[in-house]
Amino acid sequence: MKILDLILSQSAYSHEIDVPFAQVDIADWLFTVSEAEYLRCCEPDHIAAGITTTDDGRRMSINVEMVGTGLVVQHYVADEATPSYCRMNSISDVFTANGHTKVNVLWELIAEDAGNGRTRYTNRVTARPTDNFMAFIEANEIAFEAAAAARQAAGSDHNRRETPLFAESIARRALSRQESVQ
Repeated sequence: MKILDLILSQSAYSHEIDVPFAQVDIADWLFTVSEAEYLRCCEPDHIAAGITTTDDGRRMSINVEMVGTGLVVQHYVADEATPSYCRMNSISDVFTANGHTKVNVLWELIAEDAGNGRTRYTNRVTARPTDNFMAFIEANEIAFEAAAAARQAAGSDHNRRETPLFAESIARRALSRQESVQ
């Protein structure tokens, strides 16, 4: 099996917000959310956040957070960023008690019309190993299956807790944008 086919963890959680789909703009929220608001979206796990660009001008969201027992520094680069869908890709640094490694994290932020003036927000996160990660677990005598099970438990728990908070923050941003237009 190729390393690209391996999945460390994958989870998706949804939360409905009381905002019409047409008013939601995930990309606007993602690239304007204040650090304080980001921190409120999963306290105490979220530690820091910032927005920047890559050398070639692509938008980037940098997040620092605890996922399980690992301190993760994510450098999410926008592969796609629209009002209803953002696909963010990061080669993330993970600092553990055993040392430093890297994982590839795909973060998808999805808005769908839920009907009756509501929007369903889905937060999907998929983590894949890198060559660096595979060397790290081999050096630390950790079976891939054990590493994947630990990452699945921690990643799923983190995503479950942050999804409704992200959704409600997106809703507040949409409502404040709507009020400023009126």
